[in-house]
Amino acid sequence: MNNSKVIRAFAPLLLVVLLLSGCSGADTSDNRGGREPSSHVTAAGGEPKAGGTVTYGFPSPFKGLFEPAFYEGEDDFHVLEFTTEPLFTVTDDLTTAPGIATWQESADHKTFTFKIKQGIHWQNGAELTVEDWKFALEVIADPDYTGPRFYSVEMIQGAEAYHTGKAKQISGIQVIDPYTMKVTVTAARVNTIDNLWAYPMNKSYFAGVAVKDMPNSDQVRKAPIGIGPFKVKHIQPGEFVELTRFDDYYKGKPLLDGVLYKVFDDKLITSLFEQGGIDIEQAPRDAYESLKKLNNITLMQTPDLSYEYIGFKFGHWDGKAGQIVMDNPKFSDKRLRQAMYYALDRKGIIDAFSYGLGKLVETPISSKSWAKVPEDQINRYPYDQEKAKKLLDEAGYKDTDGDGMREDPKGTKFVIHFDGMVGGTNDEPRTEAILQNWRDVGLDVRLNGGALKEMNTFYTAVEEDDPSVELFNGVWGLSNDPDPSGLWRENDQWNYPRWSSEENERLIREGISLKAYDREYRKQVYYDWQKLINEEVPMIFVAERETITGVNKRLQGVKINTLSNIIEPYKWWVKDSE
Repeated sequence: MNNSKVIRAFAPLLLVVLLLSGCSGADTSDNRGGREPSSHVTAAGGEPKAGGTVTYGFPSPFKGLFEPAFYEGEDDFHVLEFTTEPLFTVTDDLTTAPGIATWQESADHKTFTFKIKQGIHWQNGAELTVEDWKFALEVIADPDYTGPRFYSVEMIQGAEAYHTGKAKQISGIQVIDPYTMKVTVTAARVNTIDNLWAYPMNKSYFAGVAVKDMPNSDQVRKAPIGIGPFKVKHIQPGEFVELTRFDDYYKGKPLLDGVLYKVFDDKLITSLFEQGGIDIEQAPRDAYESLKKLNNITLMQTPDLSYEYIGFKFGHWDGKAGQIVMDNPKFSDKRLRQAMYYALDRKGIIDAFSYGLGKLVETPISSKSWAKVPEDQINRYPYDQEKAKKLLDEAGYKDTDGDGMREDPKGTKFVIHFDGMVGGTNDEPRTEAILQNWRDVGLDVRLNGGALKEMNTFYTAVEEDDPSVELFNGVWGLSNDPDPSGLWRENDQWNYPRWSSEENERLIREGISLKAYDREYRKQVYYDWQKLINEEVPMIFVAERETITGVNKRLQGVKINTLSNIIEPYKWWVKDSE
């Protein structure tokens, strides 16, 4: 997946949300459409005026990696959205388009000639040149780079040799002049531009800093710089980042004097909005009803480019081999996985705990994408406990000792451990509700360790394949391009379920092959891939999320889309300057 959407190598994206089951009943209708989104831009409130500061809220302490090549989660990425920009843009319809950089593509689709705009300056006064972009690509390809984004440069000719220490430069990068650079890739791929790393790094600013030391350097942790409309003035680690206007921003002087990015307790979000302590923040679903009652905020809604899921663990990540190993046979029978899908009341999850903010999905490609398979071509897995029980019986999972819980096909006690993360106020009852869904069909699914995990503990357990983790609840963010690479291949570290197959690998390769320059061919490949995922069920897709952003009515010019609620913040302004 490309870098346009934050993913913690969730981490970059495993924001794990516990949207657990409600009890809507088997006869309730599907929610395929979700709640209709409200306006995606705040209403005009008069003539824009300069001055004032606003507070952007975030619900948990940030890690403090304020450099695009190294950030891991949206906690840090939101700061970067104020301070820097990629060289390309993604439009509202999810198309990658020229921005600071334009490009020409060779007839064989392997060489790209990029030109960047002149006169764009870093926040330390240096002019942006293609040397800064080349430097960023070299950092990510460096043998000592420990971040998760090598996939964004691996397509460049010579990047692999550079990454393994066999070459001292990347042969596929050629600087023509300060504003022109050629990039040659190893093979024609229809989505090269979507996946190519597009954030420059100020080469002179990092002079003398070894790549292995960059994540903990002052340039990343204490005094980061970018080319965006706001620059860092002060960082209080894990608490707040004070941003001030960058007067030499290439699109024009920002209207606001500054932005305070501050960590708040989400449980207090309604009172903080009501008292004016927060001007803008993505709100938790728990706060939806109370926020709707406030007169001083606009509640903006938009479909999110992400999906909620419950993943099965099929194995572990082999770091030395750089690929997954499917060595956990517990979920090898797809009838078990399908039964657990049918047994889950997903509509109840959305209605009871998300206020209808989301819609049911069956595959991991956005419903807004041209590559989304028609629903009449796949199984929709409606809530059907009788069908779940029948599948379990067929697979040999039967209650042989009369205790109400099913044993495995060998007659052995069968227990599944479920992992989730502490977050919202209703997490414990939500968790109990979803576990009850599975108990109702005779599956003994228990909360791993008896309690939900703290965020960092959860991330570590899932990412490092703790043997006790068998079933886990998460959210993945998507890019604008439907290519599943980065999340679904056998050599993708972010493939947290650790599942793949020969057909899966083949279809993913076909989706970016030379033949895929034919849009209809590529579409059919992704239809076939989604049918495979839909049949094999390596994870249960709960819903496509819808996000809520609260905006104080004094803050004007805010626009949101499926990718972000920080869009062109240099146009933000406040009615009453402070």
